[in-house]
Amino acid sequence: MKTVVITGSARGFGLCQAKKFKELGFNTVVSDINEENLRKAEGELSVIGPSDTKVIGVRCDVTKPDDLQNLWNTAKATFGAVDIWVNNAGVNSPDKPVCELTAKEIDFIIDIDLKGAVNGSRIAFAGMKEQGFGQIYNVEGYGSNDAMMTGLTMYGTAKRAVTYFTRSLAKESHDVTGDKVCVCRLTPGIMITDFIKTANGGSTHIELPEKTKKVYNILGDYPETIVEYCVPKMIENTKNDAQVIWLTNARAFGRFMTAGFKKRDFFKE
Repeated sequence: MKTVVITGSARGFGLCQAKKFKELGFNTVVSDINEENLRKAEGELSVIGPSDTKVIGVRCDVTKPDDLQNLWNTAKATFGAVDIWVNNAGVNSPDKPVCELTAKEIDFIIDIDLKGAVNGSRIAFAGMKEQGFGQIYNVEGYGSNDAMMTGLTMYGTAKRAVTYFTRSLAKESHDVTGDKVCVCRLTPGIMITDFIKTANGGSTHIELPEKTKKVYNILGDYPETIVEYCVPKMIENTKNDAQVIWLTNARAFGRFMTAGFKKRDFFKE
């Protein structure tokens, strides 16, 4: 039986991934910095999937490499191997230009969104290289494709760096492991979760402009919808440097073309 580890998976997109993986027969390791959310997620996952699948929750602060190492060690000790590792943990940027951000706010974004993915990948790669197989998925986001918007500069900077890092690490894997470790990108598009309305780890509210809400209503989807497509594709994939993408150019084009008569409102009170 295969095992998946997902960082930042006590709620939102990470939890939805965990539920789908477990439904499809994976032992599932969820992790989060919030102990209460983590235990709640364990309870929700325990009743999903085949009866012989198991779930464990491991508290992990992705800004601390020792926590990430413990996450790997615990998963490996419990299940014998880790087949898929998803660096999902992330935080949004406050809706302010860079000149109005504090140094602490900038560090917070970079430490979680970029360095968390880098250190998670480094630790998972070392373990997978030793066991001789595995897949690492890093989650892309706004900025990964060079899109730019005032208020999202630091978030976009982190995500653009994650894309470069992931593709370069995939090349390293080709050279070092002969593609036995697959380093890949997960590109979910616009997800309708609390993430888009909060920053600083959920402590700061973001008031979205009406024009932004309009775009989100056209292109956005709930994470439950996205994982139905993405998780099976992640499991099926055998290629290094692969990209599992939900909001393709063709899907986005179709959404805009039909927006006039397919009205959606994710922000209705």
